[in-house]
Amino acid sequence: MKTFPRLTPAYITTLADNEIFVFGSNIHGMHGGGAARLALKWGAIMGQGVGLQGKTYAIPTMFGSVREIKPYVDEFICFARQHPNYHFLVTEIGCGIAGYTPEDIAPLFAQAVSDDIQNIWLPERFAKVIAGINEGK
Repeated sequence: MKTFPRLTPAYITTLADNEIFVFGSNIHGMHGGGAARLALKWGAIMGQGVGLQGKTYAIPTMFGSVREIKPYVDEFICFARQHPNYHFLVTEIGCGIAGYTPEDIAPLFAQAVSDDIQNIWLPERFAKVIAGINEGK
């Protein structure tokens, strides 16, 4: 099984000038725990649950279903395509407090892999799920 070549580090403690920390948020932007809380250190804005903020990008995952999260992931992928000067380090969004698994969320990023979007980096577990999906085609 071939995996995605650009993997987000398991632990992110610093960001380079062109790196953006992509995290799961609640829709109201209450960044109280997990990666969302860490994102505050790089400019995440309390009260802003979606999009670019400082050196972070919020994707809401703390509501509804995976189907309802998908448009926000699609919006992120479009944003990343339009900003090739940034490297987007996607964390395991939705797989902490929100309660989803990589098998639930990773397929939402399959388009980024199939289109080989060079500036999107994925967590290893997401990359493995997507590789398994692509292998099964």
